[in-house]
Amino acid sequence: MPLQNDATSANEAPWDVVIAPARAWWRLDLGEIWRYRDLLKELVARDLTAVYKQTILGPIWVVVQPMITSIMFAVVFGLIAKMSIPGIPGLLFYMSAVVPWAFFSGVINKTAATLMANAPLMTKVYFPRLIPPLSSTCSTGFTFLVQLALFFVFALVYRFSGSYHWAPGIALLWLPLLLLLQMMLALGVGLVVAALTTRYKDLNFLISFAVQLLMYASPVIFPLSKVVPGSKAHAVISANPMTPIIEGFRGALLGTDVAWGSLWYSFAFGTVVLLFGLAMFQRAQRSFADVV
Repeated sequence: MPLQNDATSANEAPWDVVIAPARAWWRLDLGEIWRYRDLLKELVARDLTAVYKQTILGPIWVVVQPMITSIMFAVVFGLIAKMSIPGIPGLLFYMSAVVPWAFFSGVINKTAATLMANAPLMTKVYFPRLIPPLSSTCSTGFTFLVQLALFFVFALVYRFSGSYHWAPGIALLWLPLLLLLQMMLALGVGLVVAALTTRYKDLNFLISFAVQLLMYASPVIFPLSKVVPGSKAHAVISANPMTPIIEGFRGALLGTDVAWGSLWYSFAFGTVVLLFGLAMFQRAQRSFADVV
């Protein structure tokens, strides 16, 4: 029986990995991300366990952080500065904004540092570079859901104690859309900063400070109705794409008045930022190993 030529057998053998010329930087292969979904799950699990590892309270920090922040805001800005809406408990009023804002800022900060934080892994093993940003978004989203559940717990306590008649309505159906919009905004901004930090590493020090300042240009510590219409402050806060989203969360969770039509602005802004961020990230990751 004649022996088969080695070259022929190599050509006919099935290959698990095919190395091909790089695609254009603006093309996004979602199928490849799906094939690496197991890696995505592992990174999400890593993010959830590593943050609270070797801490005294452990995962309890997930619910302690928004609760302490909301109580502080309720005392300083609610009782003292009188910035909250009368008739709504300060804890619920501020938690309805603190929880979504924590998700927004968390996704930006984690995504912005994703390339530098995963540099040792990215320079040794191939996988879709969008996996780490997506894992940070998913893990932060899980934390958001836990904190949102805490809000419902406190709202039910107020309801059954008789101190506040919390009665959620059909506006709760807006919650998935609001979550999607803030995810688009946060992920898009985070990808832009992540792409820029490959060359300008000092942006990592500025992004958390900038996000913190942005909170004061958002209706987190006060409702938009407290700002004088037509003023410069009102124009600046209204130009913030997170303003309709924060107002929307308050409207969905507490039944406050909301201009739901303004969410189109957040959707348009978030779509542009996300597409721009994906393009910048895809382009930056092609030469990431050379500049890191």
